[in-house]
Amino acid sequence: MRTLYTLLLRLVLPLVLVRLWWRGRAEPLYREAVAERLGHYDGDRPEKLIWIHAVSVGESRAAAPLVRALAGAFTDHAILMTCTTAAGRETIKQLYGESVLLAYLPYDLPEAVQHFLEYYRPRLGILMETELWPNLLAQCARYGVPMLLANARLSMRSARAYRRWGALARPAIGALAGVCAQTAEGAARLRELGARNVEVTGNLKFDVDPDAAQLAAGRAWRAQVARPVVLLASTREGEEDPLLDAAGGQTLRSVPGALLVVVPRHARRFDEVAKWAQSRRTQAPLPAPGDRVHLGDTMGEMAFYYTGCDVAVIGGSFAPLGGQNLIEALAAGAPVIVGPHMYNFAEATRLAVEAGAAVQVRDAREAMTRAAELLADDVTRARMSEAGRALCAAHRGATARHLAACQRLLRL
Repeated sequence: MRTLYTLLLRLVLPLVLVRLWWRGRAEPLYREAVAERLGHYDGDRPEKLIWIHAVSVGESRAAAPLVRALAGAFTDHAILMTCTTAAGRETIKQLYGESVLLAYLPYDLPEAVQHFLEYYRPRLGILMETELWPNLLAQCARYGVPMLLANARLSMRSARAYRRWGALARPAIGALAGVCAQTAEGAARLRELGARNVEVTGNLKFDVDPDAAQLAAGRAWRAQVARPVVLLASTREGEEDPLLDAAGGQTLRSVPGALLVVVPRHARRFDEVAKWAQSRRTQAPLPAPGDRVHLGDTMGEMAFYYTGCDVAVIGGSFAPLGGQNLIEALAAGAPVIVGPHMYNFAEATRLAVEAGAAVQVRDAREAMTRAAELLADDVTRARMSEAGRALCAAHRGATARHLAACQRLLRL
């Protein structure tokens, strides 16, 4: 099965490279370091190295506590971070600067992965959340690189997909040296698919500290705006229209002066979403008094946006996309509303709803209705804000458990 998979990859590679170049029109980083995606690297090559793969923005941010812990525990090791997306590359640059090495992970072709491993010679590889590439894991086993699946999550939907492709997925999952799962349910699904040495360590995202400067800037911005603010956070394609349509009905119009701030999940959609906005952050940091929709067209500032709002509506959850990270909003003290599709963050959503820090709704119209209700209820908003911060504090500790797992694997 892996032979057939590799053949298909070779056949589609020219199309993949064309698409990469095409996406580079809007996101120039896609045209940067293309050779790395084919397994060709240059630059520093430290003697001792720990490698962490974080596919995109969310995984790069989630890895931050573990990166700091590894840097402190293994001072004689360099840390290499790889990613797949341009946004992920930019996020790693912003978060870590020169403290880590940075590269694109090669496409999952045997020779490209082989070149990557021979060049960097990592002593330990860490894959964040759900990055399971058959050739990558097979080559790591061949070269004796222990691989840890960190902050692992596996929804029922994803588990069904892996079972359908069991002949390809099971050997890859079985090649992992260890798994640190977010939840007991995810751990059980991974064991069923052949994972070894699985332990429940909790969610690293609870250990991520919001940027203090962004929190202060968000509070200052909200004070200057001096209007009720509803944030539509990390929205995906097809979500803005129903959410803004619902807000334009009898929901938010009942709240005098209410401002909607829309922050799309991907930078390439900023210009597309701008058609709904009267102002955008990069051109007018403070919206005009008459503006109803303000576009947050910056990356890496979610702590700012969450602190600058009165209510946060989490995108990716009003279409069957699995939702986006609500923990960042809870840590910043934002009362949270999520849609029906939060299966990628099911446990965190359950905990937040049970704690009274979030509400889950059926659709966009109900989301805007609840947002309007919360804007009119200072007491409930304050209670949700405190509950969110308390929930994050209560579930910290995943970093120490991940670090212990890394230390065990490095002693092998």
